[in-house]
Amino acid sequence: MADQFKETLLQAYDAQLREGAEMLSADSVDRLGPLWRGKSGDQGFVSYRSLDGYADSTLDRLIADTIVYYAADLHIQTFEWKTRGHDAPADLPQRLTAQGLQAENPETVMLGEAQALARPVNLPGGVILRRIDHQADPSPDVVRAARAQALAFGAPSSANDLMRRIEKGAGHVEVWVAETAQEVVCVGRLEIIPGTGFAGLWGGGTLPEWRGQGLYRALTVARAQAALSRGVRYLHSDCTEYSRPILERGGMTPVTTTTPYIWRR
Repeated sequence: MADQFKETLLQAYDAQLREGAEMLSADSVDRLGPLWRGKSGDQGFVSYRSLDGYADSTLDRLIADTIVYYAADLHIQTFEWKTRGHDAPADLPQRLTAQGLQAENPETVMLGEAQALARPVNLPGGVILRRIDHQADPSPDVVRAARAQALAFGAPSSANDLMRRIEKGAGHVEVWVAETAQEVVCVGRLEIIPGTGFAGLWGGGTLPEWRGQGLYRALTVARAQAALSRGVRYLHSDCTEYSRPILERGGMTPVTTTTPYIWRR
């Protein structure tokens, strides 16, 4: 029964969360064969549901044409070709690296019922949860949230990019924070996928000194409850080794892996 449920989730993932669903925040979208090629700001993103019929030299040409497509736009500095562990052909990663793309760390694709994650948890004293995107002017809180994400991930995080996601999402992107009176200590997004039964959990990060106190779990619960209130049945997330155990304990199921392959100018 568990294997059947996992396969059902994976089929729903392939049918509803790839191709156009991954282009919702793109400024523009181009099609080449099975590929959807989006541009957002100075970044690109490649999506597809299946590469059936593409192998060997045919697949190599598809990759090469995509590199040329992004390289020709001097505004684009990088693009991501997102692979999945259950996809064919099996040698796609080797063909991407042969043409100069570099693999980043693999993540686990988690899927599950929103209801299973909506069980309440306790917060540390002095911490509150709050949605910040639907204010008349969310930008001051978005700046604080981006600063917290940069500290959580140890990498730059742009408030402009987060504001752009909110604006492009047109009400489908929620940004939630856990905060004290002094600072934002945990951040996460909920992104509703229109026309599907899914919403995504993204950008979850906790300041190092606040980890292990249940903040990520609490923010996941808040987003699951928000998803349920909007008629969403399933949640999905590409998660690291740190968040996977939390989501798995909450009732989500690992269905495949995903590895981004990156081209940089």
